[in-house]
Formats: sequence, C-alpha cells, structure tokens
Amino acid sequence: MLNRLAKDERIEFTELYMGHFCGLDFGTSNSALSASIDGEVQLVSLDDGLKPRKIIPSAIFFNAEEKTRVFGARAIDEYVDGYVGRLMRSLKSVLGSSLMGGKTEVGASAVNYGDIIGMFVRFMKEQGEQQLGDSLEHVVVGRPVFFVDEDPEADRKAQSELEAIVKAVGFKSVSFEFEPIAAALDYERQLDTESTVLTVDIGGGTSDFSIMSLSPKKVMTDDRAQDILAHAGVHIGGTDFDRALSLHSVLPAFGLGSKLESGLDIPVMQFHELATWHEINNLYTR
Repeated sequence: MLNRLAKDERIEFTELYMGHFCGLDFGTSNSALSASIDGEVQLVSLDDGLKPRKIIPSAIFFNAEEKTRVFGARAIDEYVDGYVGRLMRSLKSVLGSSLMGGKTEVGASAVNYGDIIGMFVRFMKEQGEQQLGDSLEHVVVGRPVFFVDEDPEADRKAQSELEAIVKAVGFKSVSFEFEPIAAALDYERQLDTESTVLTVDIGGGTSDFSIMSLSPKKVMTDDRAQDILAHAGVHIGGTDFDRALSLHSVLPAFGLGSKLESGLDIPVMQFHELATWHEINNLYTR
C-alpha cells in the first residue's frame, strides 16, 4: 500500500498507523487474537485458567461468591463447578438486535450488553499486550458476511456497535474483513499455483462463503477486490443445531410438550429461550 501513496500521504499514513496491529476473531462460540510477537505472527494465549489456550470459548462468568469475572474455558469451569453466579455465552448474537439497547442483571447491577461484550474484548486485548510487552493500538476484526439476514440497516448497525465497543476498550483504529475472505487469504499462503477456491466458514452463529481467485504471486498484494468472485452468508450455525437438539431431545424431559391440569398446553416461550444461549438471560428478568 505504501508504495502507491504520494510522499505526504505516506507520512500521514505512517503517523496514523504507528503502533502494533492485531487480528481479532470474536466469534459466537469461540474467539482468538493474533499479533506479531518476537517478529512472528502468532495466536495469543488467551485463557486465564491453568491451561492457556490459543482459542477460547466466548464466555464470561460473573462469580457472585468470589466477586470476580473470568473468561473463556475458566468461565465454563467455574459454572460447572457449581459456583453461584452468572454465565454468559453467544454474546456476539446480540449485535444488531434489540437486546443491544437494553441491560441485563449481573448480581445486583443492571449492565449494558455492549459493556459486557467490551469486558470480553478488553480481556483479549490485555492478554495480547502482556505477551507482546507493549500496547496493541490497531485491530482488524473478522465479521460474518451478514450479522443480520436481509436487513442492510440492521447489519450496518451491528458493525457500528462492534466498532464502538472495540474502540472503547482502547484500540485507535478498527478495520473489518469478511471472515471467509480472511480465511481464503490465509489459505493462499499455502498455494504454489493459481486456483479458484471456495471457502466455507461454518461458525456458531453464521455460515459464510466466499469464492476467490488465489495465487502465490498475489500474497503481498493489497487490493484484492477484483479477486473476490462471490461471497454470501446465512445466519445459521452451530448454535442452531444446539437449539434444535435441545428442543427435540432434552427439554421434553423438563415439560416441553406437556399440558397443564386445565388441559392447556404448557407455554413454549421459556423453553425456546432455555434452548438459545443469548436468550437464556431473558429468564432472569421474570
């Protein structure tokens, strides 16, 4: 990019983007952060448990007994171990939804969903900075092709919400890249011949696809717009399979499909919320 800018533009670009860059994959189910550490781009060890992991569950546990909050696998471990508190997962799913304008109960407090997502992103940033030994100031964030299906305005709103959250935790600049395109560009580094490649990214909340023309000769090329032949996505992912499995095989044991003494069907709304990670929180307010 720099070699195509005029001299004064190069100076402005260099001053604007001085500092360390990182790549953030904030996923519905799992998350990861990459940065250049000791001269090599690598995944950051993120978990604050006894077994640091490069990829961690996108989870926060607010431990009411210890008055602490923990992240990733440790969050799930403390919840499973029986600590009193609040486990929150699938936070990415609230982006672009009406929930982003509301609050949820955490202990004795009502906390904005955006602030809760910010806690998780801040944890990842701080973990990266500890290993880098310096501040991370610029980030490229992966995003699904569509945060929200068939609603461009809600989709733009979701990206704007995530950008505001990421900047609020201390990043000076935020850029976005479609997740299947980022995956294709990473795969391109393994190629020795030009290829047309279909990339399929099935995540926890969305399934995304891209078709790109890839070549080892283009690995260092900045503008790849003409090589993107197609991209698409749907808001269907692993959590949808979890919900379907729960509704079909688990929740009937807890009353789904049963009848009240009056003969009326038991209301199903609470069962659907129990089967959907990011909607379980609604049950705390009833």
